[in-house]
Amino acid sequence: MNANYKNSYKTTEKELVSLAVYNTGFQKCDPLYQWGPGIRDHYLIHHVISGKGCLKVKRKEYGLCAGDSFLIYPGTEASYTADAQEPWEYAWVGFNGSDAPIILKATDFTPGCPVIAATPYGEEIAHQMRHIYDVRGNDFESAVEMTGRLYTTLALYLKGAGHTPAQNNYHTYVQKAIEYIAAHYSYSITVEDIADYVGLSRSHLFRSFELVLQVSPKEYLTQFRIKQACYLLKHAGLSITAIANSVGFESSLYFSKAFKKAKGMSPREYKQKNFNQP
Repeated sequence: MNANYKNSYKTTEKELVSLAVYNTGFQKCDPLYQWGPGIRDHYLIHHVISGKGCLKVKRKEYGLCAGDSFLIYPGTEASYTADAQEPWEYAWVGFNGSDAPIILKATDFTPGCPVIAATPYGEEIAHQMRHIYDVRGNDFESAVEMTGRLYTTLALYLKGAGHTPAQNNYHTYVQKAIEYIAAHYSYSITVEDIADYVGLSRSHLFRSFELVLQVSPKEYLTQFRIKQACYLLKHAGLSITAIANSVGFESSLYFSKAFKKAKGMSPREYKQKNFNQP
């Protein structure tokens, strides 16, 4: 009897901007089962439940066993292989969003060493990852619940971290700015308004965003508004002008230009293609 099994789930929508689950699952692998080499467009954490395996990334190899976790960063080529004698079983969750790099920088995962050895929270991490899979679904309620359980999972990695992030650093500034944007994006706020709220100069805020998220505050604000507009275009029977006003664009013409630049089609075309689609 083949001992290998795999249960996985991929979402079709990633509507939550701050943090969203892209895929989740668990698998008991055959001996020498391998994924890759390849890259992902999102963060992907694997937690080893039992057995052994090997991760290869950036010409380095890491041996892992039960209780260990590894993180694959977006755009980073990696491969991983189950042990020949004791093939591993693991759970995984793929995710992205503006909160992802900020939270992960507060864990012991780093691009130079994307592995965390077994911690006292290993069983709870596996338990929470299983919960993410159990509440899977493409409706908005399921997306919120999956994201909530993902936050809980990541909090366990924070608890096990061997360092405490400094309070007054770039990541704290960006997180505070993101919270302000999420609460005020529907108004005609500017980068100056965000900088004033955070308590930084515009140039310092720009540097913080570039270092943490690799985008400017203005780009992030526009992306956030476009993401919210996509949801309204799909699910709300509002005019283009009403949607533009609802997400903070004072001009429907400017909204249409920004939307087309981001999505490759006009808001009207996007609505015709996606309205009331699951």
